[in-house]
Amino acid sequence: MKVTEIEVHEFQVDYIDLVRHVVTHYNGNVKRVIYLARTDSGLEGVGEGHGRESEEVLSRYVGSNPFDWIGDDTSLALGTAMYDLMGKAAGVPCYKLFGQKYRSWVPVAAWTVSAHPDHMAAAVREYAEMGYRWLKFHLSPFENVFDQTAAMQAAAAADFRIHYDFTGGGTGDYMPGLLARLAEFPIAGCFEDPLDDGDLEGAKELRQRVRLPILRHRAPLKNTFEVLMGAVDGCIEGHGKIADAIRLAGLCAAGNLPFSLQHVGGTITQAKNLHLMAASPTGTQHCGSGTEIFRSDPVVRRLEPVNGCVRIPEEPGLGVELDHAELERLKGLVLPEPPRWIVRSRLADGTRLFGRAQGKRHFMIRPDWTRGGMPLSYDAPISTDYWDDDGSEAFRVMWSRLDREQVVVEVP
Repeated sequence: MKVTEIEVHEFQVDYIDLVRHVVTHYNGNVKRVIYLARTDSGLEGVGEGHGRESEEVLSRYVGSNPFDWIGDDTSLALGTAMYDLMGKAAGVPCYKLFGQKYRSWVPVAAWTVSAHPDHMAAAVREYAEMGYRWLKFHLSPFENVFDQTAAMQAAAAADFRIHYDFTGGGTGDYMPGLLARLAEFPIAGCFEDPLDDGDLEGAKELRQRVRLPILRHRAPLKNTFEVLMGAVDGCIEGHGKIADAIRLAGLCAAGNLPFSLQHVGGTITQAKNLHLMAASPTGTQHCGSGTEIFRSDPVVRRLEPVNGCVRIPEEPGLGVELDHAELERLKGLVLPEPPRWIVRSRLADGTRLFGRAQGKRHFMIRPDWTRGGMPLSYDAPISTDYWDDDGSEAFRVMWSRLDREQVVVEVP
């Protein structure tokens, strides 16, 4: 069996109403790529990613046997398509190609961005109705995390939990105290990367001082020495290849640590995540793909959670069927580009902060990576909104100031 061709389909997808406003101001419109790989035996395999692979990478797969790509460490998207082909050729679901099956249902988490407490409460309500029991978000010092948590707590059922992702910190907060206070909320579930990823001694001590699990995603040594040091309660594989996920799942199994995947995409990626988690001995931690934020997906059937878990597909391959008509519709979808905007914050004493998120990765999460700003805290009396370009002279003047100053601070 040989791969004879790989079709590349690029398209945009719209967000659901719940997150459209806040996510477009964080990330803009999302472009996705679906790869459809065909073999000389008539099989079709699907994979997906966010960026288009180069022709050089595509050429490495064309002419090869899909089974050459077991443990793929070249392309996550194309590796996913190869596993889909392998499963279909063997007549088995993909999890059987990864190892023994440990579970038929995998816990999943929904996702949103840090925003006003009203949005966070609405996200808890809506995702709970969709069947989720976990919500993950990246903290932002542009909103007060205790105000957010109180709002989410008021909106949540007793079994709903929050996954706080600190992305390595970046504020001047005293983390043992901050996490201990958050842990007092019944809705608080776990903390991801609360310290700089190089502070292993601090991470080890933090585990002893905080009663909720400390998870590690950002790991310069790929969670090898981090695990041996006892600096983690659980590990997350987020941006690597299939080979990276297999290695980390094995390492976590050896250390009896919970493991999860956070490869982001639609239902195709979600299905691949589920198969890997099903065959991971300690794959008991909630995983995420972000598929719940997309209004549509070019598959015949989406995988819906039940009581916080999604059932592993049992059909050969990934168990996901491509909806060609929906794919063609999405390829023709042209979403309007969001206008330019300014991040506008106000502190309780009347101080106002202005910044620009566009073109600066993680600005809303780690503004300290943009030099010249004011030190911020996750517990500051702060509230933020977005000032879209309204054509006013005031907007034009502030935009010009930000070109020169990066961040503007105005005192009352």
